[in-house]
Amino acid sequence: MLTLDEYQQAAARTATYPNRGNNLIYPVLGLASEAGEVAGKLKKVIRDANGQLSPEQRERLLAEVGDVLWYVAAVCTELNTSLEAVAHANLAKLASRATRQVIGGDGDTR
Repeated sequence: MLTLDEYQQAAARTATYPNRGNNLIYPVLGLASEAGEVAGKLKKVIRDANGQLSPEQRERLLAEVGDVLWYVAAVCTELNTSLEAVAHANLAKLASRATRQVIGGDGDTR
């Protein structure tokens, strides 16, 4: 089983971009771009296949999600934190919201 931190370390070995280690902008822009590709592929499934995801479309979508994960890991690396730490903090935030019954709605500090 691969941990998130092991994934982050392996992904970092494939990172080749300018000023790596001091360039938050590059992976953040990459993350936005890849997330857009996930959305675009799903949009085309809605348009062209009435929302019915074929096995091939599913695989293409998952490949893009993998690219999103790579960029999330790169953002964490640039911020000098671990992907696992971010995942744990996110789950704690969501558990707190669920306990306080504010899981729905909007606002960062709910």
